[in-house]
Amino acid sequence: MLLHRYVLRSVPDSEWKKWDQFIDGHPGGHFLQSWGWGELKASAGWKPLRLSLWDEEQQKVVAAAQVLCRTAPHLPFWAGHLAYIPKGPMIDWSDPFLCQAFFTQLNTYLRRRGALALRMEPNRAVTAVLLSRSGEHPLFSPTTEDTYPVVEATLVPLPMLLFPAPPIQPVRSIILNITPDEPILLAGMKEKWRYNLRLAQRKGVTIRVAQTVEDVQAWYALMQTTGERDQFGIHTFDYYLKAWHLFASRQQARLLLAEFDGHLLAGIFVALLSKQAIYLYGASSNEHRNLMPNYLLQWEAIRWAKSQGAIQYDFWGIPETEGEEEAMAGVYRFKRGWGGDIVRFVGCYEHAYHPLAMRVAKRFFLI
Repeated sequence: MLLHRYVLRSVPDSEWKKWDQFIDGHPGGHFLQSWGWGELKASAGWKPLRLSLWDEEQQKVVAAAQVLCRTAPHLPFWAGHLAYIPKGPMIDWSDPFLCQAFFTQLNTYLRRRGALALRMEPNRAVTAVLLSRSGEHPLFSPTTEDTYPVVEATLVPLPMLLFPAPPIQPVRSIILNITPDEPILLAGMKEKWRYNLRLAQRKGVTIRVAQTVEDVQAWYALMQTTGERDQFGIHTFDYYLKAWHLFASRQQARLLLAEFDGHLLAGIFVALLSKQAIYLYGASSNEHRNLMPNYLLQWEAIRWAKSQGAIQYDFWGIPETEGEEEAMAGVYRFKRGWGGDIVRFVGCYEHAYHPLAMRVAKRFFLI
């Protein structure tokens, strides 16, 4: 009966605006489920599928998932591929009938298309607990080491076995509630953070929005400098340029640039969807670091997100622990000073449709 009420549909390209409207309005919506994110990832070797669950009784979409598919190099998709749902699906996890209908049809759809396995990283905090059909393998496990927004625990039977898999997105982050007025947000920061952003203002650092391809090129040069200095990998220039073209034009992101005396000092790419801003990418020069441009950049990004109706600002990823030996310990200290809460997400889980084939093929999936 559920299969007659709920129908899984492939969403055509012509309905991308309706897709983004659904994601934007869903309580569990996330930027990585936006239509544009699928377009961006298509340029990096992924094939996006947008699937929605239609409720025949209510005559509306009640769940959705953007599934990114990737095969081993030089192989067609029908030969076997990995299906991956970043920060999704968008579904009411507390409704077992809805989950049953959605995942039953999703599994059938993906298996028929040649998927070897499905991985997903739901946009949920670890306070939620979901169990597999057998009840032996908890999908989400609670923890008490961090602080996080309270999420009501639920048990949802899913029509498949799910096992932990290596995470792709950050498992821990710092999320700041930006609904209070600016004086309250300032008071919630560490004193040194308030001092630094005001110092940048006093010293003449200015913030503007990137407007041209040349602006993006200049920022990318800083990305290269930052990657070398802090020893992390970056995407190609074409990748960031495509991201800027896609999301800035749709009012879903801004590239903010900090300048002093006509020189670019730093820049951050901030996404915005579902009432949440996300600090995705950041870069800074080796020069004039004493002017503290990064502090003023983050503050202006928070102010912009707040003006657009966002209620959260996600600093997007911190180390697994607070130890000084962590490679990104300095990044953690910078993000921690803004007064947000540490959030641990449920991580990544996998269901294999063809376990033996997946065991062999997973070494070739470049993720």
